Amino acid sequence: MASGWANDGAVQDQIDSTVEDAVARARRDLPKGESLKECEECGEPIPDARRKAIPGVRLCVNCQQKKDLKNQANSGYNRRGSKESQLR
Repeated sequence: MASGWANDGAVQDQIDSTVEDAVARARRDLPKGESLKECEECGEPIPDARRKAIPGVRLCVNCQQKKDLKNQANSGYNRRGSKESQLR
């Protein structure tokens, strides 16, 4: 008998897909190559400690924070939706 509720497997599949997308995005955004001595956005020096801590770093802390905030604002996509919509 169809009850109109999503089965548990479908909900878990959505959760898994959301997590996989986030991991793929994080891996894609990891710095690659040699660390820069100056920020590629603003030209400010990147401290040695930051360059050693994050191999391949390309941005200073301020520019990285701005980029992260912008990415966070643009990632408002919530595949899971509301709990009620999942259960229909």
